[in-house]
Amino acid sequence: MKKILSLLLALVMVCSLSIPAFAAPVDEATIDMTRTGNIDLWKYDLTNAEKDGLWDSSYVSTGVRDVNGVENVLGDAERLSPLNENGTAYGYALKGVEFTYLRVADIRTYTESEDGVEHIEVLYGFAKGNTLLSAIGVTVDDRYSKADQTVDGVQYYYYQSDVLIDALKASLENNATVVKNALENYAVTGGGTKMPETDAYGHTEAKDLPLGLYLFVETKVPEMVTETSAPFLVSVPITSVNGTNARDGGTRWIYDIALYPKNLTGIPTLEKTLRETKADTGKNSGSTSDINDGFAHTGTASDGDVIDYQIISTLPSITSAASYLTTYSFVDTLSAGLSYNKNDVILEFFRDADCTNKVATWKEEDGKFRVTYNPAANGDNVMSIEMTDSGLREINTSRSVYTGSQMVNSGYSDCTLRITYTATMNADDNVIYGDDGNDNAVVLTWKRSNTSYYDTLVDDCHVYSYGIDLTKRFSDGKGDFTKVEFILHNDTDNYFVQARMESAGLYYVTGHTDKEADAAHFIPDTNGKLQIKGLEDDDYTMTEVRTDNAYTLLKNSIKIVISQEESDTLCGIYGTDVLGLLQNDPRYANVEPGQYHNMPQKHLQHKLLTASSTVDKNDVNMKPDESSVNAFVPFTVINTRGFDLPQTGGMGNWMFPVIGMSAFALCMFAIFALCRKKKVPANK
Repeated sequence: MKKILSLLLALVMVCSLSIPAFAAPVDEATIDMTRTGNIDLWKYDLTNAEKDGLWDSSYVSTGVRDVNGVENVLGDAERLSPLNENGTAYGYALKGVEFTYLRVADIRTYTESEDGVEHIEVLYGFAKGNTLLSAIGVTVDDRYSKADQTVDGVQYYYYQSDVLIDALKASLENNATVVKNALENYAVTGGGTKMPETDAYGHTEAKDLPLGLYLFVETKVPEMVTETSAPFLVSVPITSVNGTNARDGGTRWIYDIALYPKNLTGIPTLEKTLRETKADTGKNSGSTSDINDGFAHTGTASDGDVIDYQIISTLPSITSAASYLTTYSFVDTLSAGLSYNKNDVILEFFRDADCTNKVATWKEEDGKFRVTYNPAANGDNVMSIEMTDSGLREINTSRSVYTGSQMVNSGYSDCTLRITYTATMNADDNVIYGDDGNDNAVVLTWKRSNTSYYDTLVDDCHVYSYGIDLTKRFSDGKGDFTKVEFILHNDTDNYFVQARMESAGLYYVTGHTDKEADAAHFIPDTNGKLQIKGLEDDDYTMTEVRTDNAYTLLKNSIKIVISQEESDTLCGIYGTDVLGLLQNDPRYANVEPGQYHNMPQKHLQHKLLTASSTVDKNDVNMKPDESSVNAFVPFTVINTRGFDLPQTGGMGNWMFPVIGMSAFALCMFAIFALCRKKKVPANK
């Protein structure tokens, strides 16, 4: 009977062919139930292959291995994408992907006779109550009830392939994340077999599979995969189909099956910027919620200033448990000239890239991230921000963003994370003064379900500070320099400078005041040298308020201007990311919006700054701070002697008392003469 049914099935298939040349021998047109099947699977980064113009989505897979097409083009091509760092993969191969497969149904050729007509078709049998069917929306009413049968006491329902295909497709379209998670869990907990991770060619395989219907799901992916392959069903064997590399569709059963399931890849984003906290400087309006309010990759500050930092990162897509993030951490480094103001780190999640539509706010006490501080060997200050299990769970599974029956993403997928904290510019010699600036870098590390694979992104910003290098002189070389005092006023931001004296003639700026009485008085050392460190680029007025006795104060105050402009030097931080994908790759800025996950990327590239200065409108060449050029504004102040006044008690002054005494005697004689009465005789 088996041979007769097989012959009838072969006759039906042969008669249905429109082109006799494609007719298959009987042993190829009927299923050989004594055979087993093999699955070979290749994974490629189709996102970057399409972006690089080497592939398009018109390819139709046939189940037949395509060595000259897919494998040569994508597996052996010269890699244009930075994913192929350090020779870890060939071409666009995705290394480190794990699939799990599970045999879910028997394959059966069913025959029935109705009104003298033979009905023969291939059906797939599931044990009654199989939860896979309910997960994809198939009910018992969808079965081919005439084929019901009991085998070894187990009731089996049989379904046509069309019913299963359409149900799986519809369920994934309507509720992709929930269905993906359900099927991934079903395969793993139901006794599925893990395939070896894909190798450097993106290849893995499963051999000697008993015939039947198999569910394949991705259960581990490396960090670059943003969207896992949709779970799919594979019949072993399958009937040949026409496609890109085959033209014998419908003529034979294929037992050695080649699969090229699709993955989309992408990366998070990362950008670090800064600003001076004080709004009264005029460099920002003081908004705590506007990510564009004065924030930039480069800035300037005085010693003692508090600086706002923000780290902006758009999370990668999360589509199922296989693509859950297992690590999302930041290592932030400040140059030794800055110190963290601890316990003020805040994480905020937003639906939009401009950070206006907030989803959640986390503080460290919420337990969703932890912050640790450690000094680096070179004296820099390091802060690490790590998500806890609780935080990762919310990032991966929260329903705050994606809800409803058509949930295609999960958790905070594609949301924007904003991290804010503050630091203080130190008032000491750890600050780098001049064009080298104070570098403040951050490294983002992320992992998916395959924790053996990780990647990084880097970004940084620079804060600059400068100083004054004053030389005091007396015209006759005899004055006491320590009797001289100056005060300094910031004309741009309208404040007097406060400072502390580190040593004679050396001062570090510590703050601002609007009261002249509280301003610092700067005094040169015994050699007439005065250095003030820690000034931002602004206009200043320096006034001499005291000088040594017998010397004249400066007639006018000194006008000092420190200016910045972009140099020709690009920041080199992006070239240090030898492990990861460089997010300032210009190709990520030239794709259509929405074409790829988290693309186009913001093209990060910034130039470093260089300083110049004038003193009383005259250009001056700034002095270096060790290797850092353009650090200090140099100038010399000279006090001249005052005009001499006559001095009491010296030679030649004797005439003054003589003349005075003579005048006094003359006055007395005149008074006596006028007052004397003349005597008159009595007879007259």
